[in-house]
Amino acid sequence: MNTSIFFLALRRMRVPLIVLIVLYAVSALGLTLVPGIDAQGRPAPPMSFFHAFYFVSYTASTIGFGEIPVPFSDAQRMWVTVCIFLSVIGWSYSIISLLALVQDKGFQQVLQSGQFARRVRHLGEPFYIVCGCGETGMLIARALDRSGIRVVALERNDQRIQEVELEDFAADILVLCADAAQPQNLILAGLKHRSCRGVLAITDDDSANLAVAIASRLVNPRLMVVARVASPSVERNMMSFGTHYVVNHFEKFADYLAQAIHSPSWFRLVDLLTGLPGQQVPERHDPPVGDWVVCGYGLFGQAVVRNLERQGVSLTVIAPEQNLPATVRHIVGHGMEAEPLRLAGIETAVGIVAGGDNDTNNLSIAMTAKEINPALFVVVRQNRVANEVLFDAYDADFTMVPSRIVARECMALITSPLLTRFLRHVRAWPDTRAASVARQLEELCVHRVPLVWSVRLNAADAPAAHKLLMMEQATIRMGILRRDPAARQDFLPLLPLLLVRDGRDQELPDDETVLKPGDELLFAGTRGAKAAQNLALDNRNALEYVLTGHDAQGLLWRWFNPTKRAGDPGSG
Repeated sequence: MNTSIFFLALRRMRVPLIVLIVLYAVSALGLTLVPGIDAQGRPAPPMSFFHAFYFVSYTASTIGFGEIPVPFSDAQRMWVTVCIFLSVIGWSYSIISLLALVQDKGFQQVLQSGQFARRVRHLGEPFYIVCGCGETGMLIARALDRSGIRVVALERNDQRIQEVELEDFAADILVLCADAAQPQNLILAGLKHRSCRGVLAITDDDSANLAVAIASRLVNPRLMVVARVASPSVERNMMSFGTHYVVNHFEKFADYLAQAIHSPSWFRLVDLLTGLPGQQVPERHDPPVGDWVVCGYGLFGQAVVRNLERQGVSLTVIAPEQNLPATVRHIVGHGMEAEPLRLAGIETAVGIVAGGDNDTNNLSIAMTAKEINPALFVVVRQNRVANEVLFDAYDADFTMVPSRIVARECMALITSPLLTRFLRHVRAWPDTRAASVARQLEELCVHRVPLVWSVRLNAADAPAAHKLLMMEQATIRMGILRRDPAARQDFLPLLPLLLVRDGRDQELPDDETVLKPGDELLFAGTRGAKAAQNLALDNRNALEYVLTGHDAQGLLWRWFNPTKRAGDPGSG
């Protein structure tokens, strides 16, 4: 990259440099031809090439030592005057050309790319490549930053890059204005870097996301690839070549809506576990059972109809298209007027989905339907981030925002890979069990979205616990990992969700469950609880304390703190 910058600058400055060289050569040549005078004023031969070059060098560079080694003749002074004006013109042309080069967008892009590539190469901590810095990318970047994970971003829109640079992140986000669909830009972003952990293709262009997924799988197959997609055909294409996770926000929301109708507490639990940690617990959504009206039959409308029908929900579609499947009850129209809504049975329906690709029309549909039937449960699709104020003012029962759905799914996959596995088990739970677990989590986290994390009992993730289990054959039960290493009589605000051992899953393991080396565990709780648990897993003294109640500090620590053990409620 440095070589390309150097040669690009030489290529752009080629003519100005040639002009300067020619001017210097002509000026020096003239001085070797014009006769001079000696110290006594008598005619003397012209200057030598060395003296001529020396004089032109300091005169044309405006240093100006004077006429040396002897005063010049009138002819020499006339030639030097011409040379001075020519050098001024030459240097002015060169400086103007240099300024134009510095201001050139292409040259600035090359400089920025070089600086960006150097900073990426020097990254020593794990990072993820985020392709696209729209609302989805910003949500993910903030969440990763709060989790202490570095982000490298690619974005085509320069205005979005300026917004990223104005954000207050704990660690600088390395961002480059470039098309992520080009493989060389992904390589610049660290696709081959040893610390790169994955690529998130989350632009709003399915074809660009497809190109990123293909390049990532070919160049570095070990990386986790998560891709956002709206089209089912592109989704199938991505899955065919082994993309690890494909997030279809239309399909995901439609599945959530259908499951929420069938099992509201299941959806409440999923909403808590996949939310952005630390935020206020989201408002509860309990879509009613009954007849529904769906306005719009695009990709989103089709996903909603498909998932609602799978749950046995009776529905009617309002759409201008006339070639809908024969199995779907269909009213031709847009739904913004009262007549199509009445024909679709809005007066007796329990809910409506305004799922078109125009935000204004969706709000108009929702408002018209609500006037006809004030008891309706309203689901509205929001397409543009700029219209968030309007949707907040309307306050629908359920708002479909693609960026938030994708961000939540990506963060769940990154921070807790076992969560997807656990949610598959939750889908089969009775509603009462899901309600009980959701209530426990809300109480533990004081009505904040819990942090979900995974732990593996090995030498890397839990060195103290692993050594105790392997070397000393000690017994560690699940309840030990719930005790506070600062006061073992207290339990940390966390809940064990899943234990994976030898490929077998145990849901909600109790405190008496005996742990073994290599076990994978999934927890949900507060960020402070995770930090305290990590201390017990990493530090032998802290683990010894929660196991036995004895503070196994060293002699030096006890000498400096003679009252520590006497006042310790967990000591002997």
